[in-house]
Amino acid sequence: MPTIDGIIETALYVADLTRAARFYQGLFGFRTLLSDDRLHALSVADRHVLLLFARGGSTRPNPAPTGGLIPPHDGSGQIHIGFAIAADELEQWAERLREHHVTIESQIKGPRGGTSLYFRDPDGHLVELLTPGIWTIY
Repeated sequence: MPTIDGIIETALYVADLTRAARFYQGLFGFRTLLSDDRLHALSVADRHVLLLFARGGSTRPNPAPTGGLIPPHDGSGQIHIGFAIAADELEQWAERLREHHVTIESQIKGPRGGTSLYFRDPDGHLVELLTPGIWTIY
């Protein structure tokens, strides 16, 4: 069987692309890879891509820059996304969230010693910051 090397892109569907991009760039420092009227692509740790799509903006096939078509897709509701953080930076992240007026909705300790901080983005998506020890693989 061929192998999968990881998840490269993760998508959130948002009501306001500018507001969502400002939130993720301001809080996390993610840099822009691509931006247009239907999507904003952000670099996460220079290895992963967070795609912010305008809700309803990709319900038709879209031409790819190098030819071909990107099939339609869309999403709604409160989606969940988690970002890996170092255990020794947990308090720094909690403070950064407070500085950005982001309410920590919950903090849990995992059975393997990891900690998760949960909060919402401007579209109500559940964002999680996870330290090692949450999953058997992380």
